[in-house]
Amino acid sequence: MGKSAHASQPGPVDFVAEQSSPAFQELRKSHRNFVFPVAVGFLVWYFAYVLLAAYAHDFMSIKVWGNINIGLVLGLLQFVTTFGITTWYVSYANRRLDPQAAVIRQRLEKQIDDANMDKEEV
Repeated sequence: MGKSAHASQPGPVDFVAEQSSPAFQELRKSHRNFVFPVAVGFLVWYFAYVLLAAYAHDFMSIKVWGNINIGLVLGLLQFVTTFGITTWYVSYANRRLDPQAAVIRQRLEKQIDDANMDKEEV
């Protein structure tokens, strides 16, 4: 049938204006300041491993302990790095991003509550 009448009515929150707000811009900046450098670092580490595996067979096959070679150790470190970055990001988000997002969320919820109160008064 198409869009409902409710979906076509404007809501109480101007999300485009919120996206331009200084608080939202600061949240985006905080997120990007963490994610972009860490992503670049991880990709460099990942592609270094792939290139070593493809072109440095002698280096990757050096025995470290018993039948464990450098290639295996570096491959396992890829997993360790992934989990480490995930833990680091969760800690960063809890400490820096979540408080900023909570302030924005509270402001938006207040706008919604105020709009609902105005509707009830009419």
